[in-house]
Amino acid sequence: LAQAIWLKRLLQNRAHLSHSDLWVAVRSHCCTKMPIKGLKKKVAAKGKKQMLKFTVDCQQPSDDNIIEPKDLEKFFNNRIKVEGKTGNLGDKVSVSRDKAKIHVSAEAPFSKRYLKYLSKKYLKMQQLRDFLRVVAPSKTSYELRYFNINED
Repeated sequence: LAQAIWLKRLLQNRAHLSHSDLWVAVRSHCCTKMPIKGLKKKVAAKGKKQMLKFTVDCQQPSDDNIIEPKDLEKFFNNRIKVEGKTGNLGDKVSVSRDKAKIHVSAEAPFSKRYLKYLSKKYLKMQQLRDFLRVVAPSKTSYELRYFNINED
């Protein structure tokens, strides 16, 4: 309320102020008095890190002997970046395989979309990108499926 009254008085007396002087006066007054909403310092919470678990299911192509799940697992191990470096998985990311499913568990700043990107990169490298696509059947998994060519 006090700021609104101050601004009203400033605008009434603006005849002697240029546009830039008026802007500087308003900006300096508002920026020093008004706190910015949502700009609180975040305190780092110590304790257990959140582990994210994702799966990439390559059941269909592996049944047809088109791809080997162990090769995709090896590709993930070699290509996943942690803190901007490949081959730096450590304890933060682990890649495992259960028959035709590849399980990736990682600490919190890890995106599911990155797994899709890497899966598509692998398919391109194997020249299978024209026949297979990466689909998300659930919130924590991807699946390699064939394109439906004969949809009429």
